[in-house]
Amino acid sequence: MLSDVCRKGVDELYQTPIVQQTAFWSHVKNQLGASTVAVNFKSKRKRLFLDAASDDYIHSDVLVILQQINRHDCIAYVPYGPEIEPDEEIQGRFLEEMSESLRSFLPLNCILIRYDLCWESYWAKDSAHFDEHANWLGEPEINAQELRFNFNTANWNFQKAHFNILPSNTIFVNLKPDEQTVLKGMKPKTRYNIGLSLKRGVEVRSAGLESMAVWYQLYKETAARNNFFLNDIRYFEAILKARAEHTSSPAEVRLLIAESDKIPLAAMFLILTGNRGSYLYGASSSTNRNLMATYALQWEAMKISKEFGCTEYDMFGVAPNPDTAHPLYGLYKFKIGFGGDIYHSMGCWDYPLQEEKYNQFKSAELLSQGFHIN
Repeated sequence: MLSDVCRKGVDELYQTPIVQQTAFWSHVKNQLGASTVAVNFKSKRKRLFLDAASDDYIHSDVLVILQQINRHDCIAYVPYGPEIEPDEEIQGRFLEEMSESLRSFLPLNCILIRYDLCWESYWAKDSAHFDEHANWLGEPEINAQELRFNFNTANWNFQKAHFNILPSNTIFVNLKPDEQTVLKGMKPKTRYNIGLSLKRGVEVRSAGLESMAVWYQLYKETAARNNFFLNDIRYFEAILKARAEHTSSPAEVRLLIAESDKIPLAAMFLILTGNRGSYLYGASSSTNRNLMATYALQWEAMKISKEFGCTEYDMFGVAPNPDTAHPLYGLYKFKIGFGGDIYHSMGCWDYPLQEEKYNQFKSAELLSQGFHIN
C-alpha cells in the first residue's frame, strides 16, 4: 500500500492547513527540547480510495514527535496526522502498514506510536449516533471502537488511548463568503455582541514578544478560573519565535490582544497555515466582561484569516454536544455562536511496539490522568 517510505528533513514537510503537521510545529517542539522526525511516503490513489478514477500516486508525509517518558523509554506521537485520510474500510490497514514502516525511523527504546487522528469519526457519519435535535451522542464502548478500527488489519494491534491529547471536537467556520455573509451565518446574539464590543470601544491589536507578559497574565487568570493545565511561558514564547519562513510549511503567527482604554481584556494566538486560520490558545480577564472583548477578538481573527487567503477558520476545541455538565460546555456555547459546523474526529489511537512496556505505560497513564505530550 505504501512505497518509497523514507526519512526527510522537517523543513521539507509539505504545506498543510494542519498546524501540528508543519515544519513550524516541529521548530516549536525543538525549541522546547523535543526531537522530531519527518517521514515521506507515497501510495497509489486506488489503494486508498475505492472510487478513485485514476491510479496516480499520492505523495504525502507525516511529522512524528519523540517524547521521553522516563530515563529508558520514549513514545512517538503523531499530532493530527497523518493528514491523508483513506476510505473507512482501508484506514486500519493503511495505518498498520505506516506503523510498521515507521519502526525503522524510531529509536529502539520507543515503546509505542500514538496517532492523534484528525480523521472524521466513523460514528459521526451515522445518524443513529445523533438525537432528534441533531446533537451527537458520542462513540460506542471502547471494545466496539477497537473492533471496527482493527477490521481488515493483519495483527489487530490498535488500541484506543484512555485520553485524547488534542481536541477531538471542533467547529470549522466557512470563510469563503464575504464578511457580511459570514456575519449572517452567526447566531443573532453573537452578531449583536460583536457590534456591542466595537461600540463600547474595544480595539484589537497584533502584538509580539514584548507583550508576552500581558498574554501570560490573562492566561494565568483564565487557567485559575477554569482549572485547566498551565503551560510554562516558554511554550508560548516558542510559538511566537518559530516562524519557519524558509521551509515548505511555514506558519504566520499572530498574538492578538483586545483592549479598552489600553487595558488588556482578552488575547489569543492565531496561526495561519495553508487555507486555514486556527484559534490555538485564548485567555480573558474576569473583569469588564460586559465589554464583550472575546467577541471582538474572534471576529478580528476571522477577518485577518480571510485577508491572508484562508477559506476556513478552526475554533479548536469544544464539547461534543450541548451537555451542560461537560467541562467544555461554556466553550461550546460561545464558539457555536460564530456559525460553522461541528466536526468529530477519531482522537488518539495507540500502536504498541513493545507490548509489555506499553501495558505498563497505559496503566501509569490512567493513574496520572494522562501525560501532557502535545
